[in-house]
Amino acid sequence: MNLPSIPPPDREAQNTARLRQHTRVKPVGALGDLEDLSIRLAGMTGRIDWLPLRRAVVVCAADHGVTAQGVSTVPSAITAYMVRQFLNGTAAVSVLARQMNAHLLVVDAGVAGELEDHPQLIRARIAPGTADFSLGPAMTAAQADRAVQLGLDVADRIIPPGLDLLAVGEMGIGNTTAASAIIAAITGHTPNQVTGRGTGLDDVRLNHKIHVIEQALQVNAPANDQTLAKVGGFEIGAMAGLMLGAASRRIPVVLDGLICTAAALIAHQMEPAVQNYLIAGHLSAEPGHRIALDYLGLRPILQLNMRLGEGTGALLAMPILEAAMRTLQEMAELTP
Repeated sequence: MNLPSIPPPDREAQNTARLRQHTRVKPVGALGDLEDLSIRLAGMTGRIDWLPLRRAVVVCAADHGVTAQGVSTVPSAITAYMVRQFLNGTAAVSVLARQMNAHLLVVDAGVAGELEDHPQLIRARIAPGTADFSLGPAMTAAQADRAVQLGLDVADRIIPPGLDLLAVGEMGIGNTTAASAIIAAITGHTPNQVTGRGTGLDDVRLNHKIHVIEQALQVNAPANDQTLAKVGGFEIGAMAGLMLGAASRRIPVVLDGLICTAAALIAHQMEPAVQNYLIAGHLSAEPGHRIALDYLGLRPILQLNMRLGEGTGALLAMPILEAAMRTLQEMAELTP
């Protein structure tokens, strides 16, 4: 698989934005993180006049064989059910996408249940869910490549017609288990440190989930270039491909929660330069999320104790990005 090259941040645009922030009608640094965010966005896009007006949220969905181990409180059939809610416009991500004026697109990367045709659904099912990675690899190397390529192909489809900002989300029962395994494997933290309650596990089932991840890492021993195939998910690979495709075109990518950030770790494994185009929309209630963000050197914009996924936290951060750029562009110069 040939990965696209990712350009470095535009230093001239960054320097121009930094100088502009230092000369507006305010004390230097008075807008705090907004100032840093505007400088980062100028570097990503190469423009100080950039605004995130054309927005999209892409939700990648797939099922996970590890649910056979009882790591979730809800059945795998909920994955397909929730995809239908996304497309019907009745899920949280649907509501927030309308509010934020973001086009919603759903990618079936490996949903086990049947889905009806819909203009906002991309059918690209690699398989009806991954294998149980507590017993062996989640997928073959070829399937892992297909998952990443799927994300790259979706980026090719949605970005050229015009896109300023991409939010990435997911759906897949069992995918907090996969995400926790990825974060443990890449960051070196223990499963106990990175694993949370997901859909609401009690203490007994949480300990079982941790044990399943420990077993998966022992059975698979994922090396750096094998993490996705050994303990990942099809939707996680597709999200990683989306991030790489967007970054190659200087499109800022707003990350959602735990699973989305695990996908960012996979993308970072494949091409570290992708980090320059990633924005942490929020900090979720899952303990592994902060660990993954720290590894990537990203500071979350919001902290609302959310753990829904779907791209909801990424969407909520969009007005903050617009505020960062509008204050940069529209505030007057300080001329005492």
